[in-house]
Amino acid sequence: MKTAKYYLAAIFAYAVWGFFSLVLKPLSAYSSVDILFYRIFSCAILMLLITTLFKRTELVKTFSNIKALPSKERRNMLLLNIGGSIFLNINWFSFIYVLNHVSIKATSLAYLVCPIITTLLAYRLLHEKLNKVQWTAVGLSIFGCLMLSYANIMDMVYGIVIGFSYAAYLVSQRKNTGFDKFILLTFHISLSALMLLPFYPAYSGPVPTEKLFWLLIELIAVGFTVIPLFLNLYALKGLNSSTVGMLLNINPIIGFMIAALVFHEPISPLQMAAYSIIFISVVVFNAHYLLMRKQKHLPDKNNSDLA
Repeated sequence: MKTAKYYLAAIFAYAVWGFFSLVLKPLSAYSSVDILFYRIFSCAILMLLITTLFKRTELVKTFSNIKALPSKERRNMLLLNIGGSIFLNINWFSFIYVLNHVSIKATSLAYLVCPIITTLLAYRLLHEKLNKVQWTAVGLSIFGCLMLSYANIMDMVYGIVIGFSYAAYLVSQRKNTGFDKFILLTFHISLSALMLLPFYPAYSGPVPTEKLFWLLIELIAVGFTVIPLFLNLYALKGLNSSTVGMLLNINPIIGFMIAALVFHEPISPLQMAAYSIIFISVVVFNAHYLLMRKQKHLPDKNNSDLA
């Protein structure tokens, strides 16, 4: 199937993010702001190096394409990319803060809320159409999230902040087409680094000296930031925002399992039931695409009889 590679890209990206807590929790003694600073600075340096060494042709072509755009389209394109960088900054900081200072389950709820917000934004702003089965899946996901927020309403508040920031990034980048995805991602992360740079002297703590800190930061920069974000943007080339958003549920489901099995956060029967409902909603939402494509590949019975 033509869309299989885009599905695989999104699934792999969100599965990787599901294991994020394993490398982020050991850094809980450090300030969330410091982790954010060094994560983004490391990503920006790495991507600028890769672009300079290996992507110069694509960089020149991207600048030429931007310059050739009509002034209105060029302005809209710049706004989409600047907005994307701002949404990423908000998402990253809020995620790190909540995971290290509230709970892993709260961040899991955030990325369960995100697909719902993504679907609603895509429906409203991008006019993406959903069928009745898919709206049923969205309803199931909403019901599951409400079940999870019943015991702790603040988790839902944190979830909406984190979820909305990433949903806005996904929807904005769905419209940001026609350019090399790696170059665009380099721009997003480099601009994020420039936005944070003025705050670094006033808000950063002493420069960490532990080797483990820098090892984990580089692992986060490469394995949990650059690669998944690139795959995420790649998936948006072939899938609509609603589909990519619903696949995002893979992330918190894995995170929920790690919270229970690795970090032994208490899990109630209500939470188990809610996550099960949300998992079913992901299957229902995407089963529509699989069934449609399967039907397209089935031979026409009448034509085969005539043959």
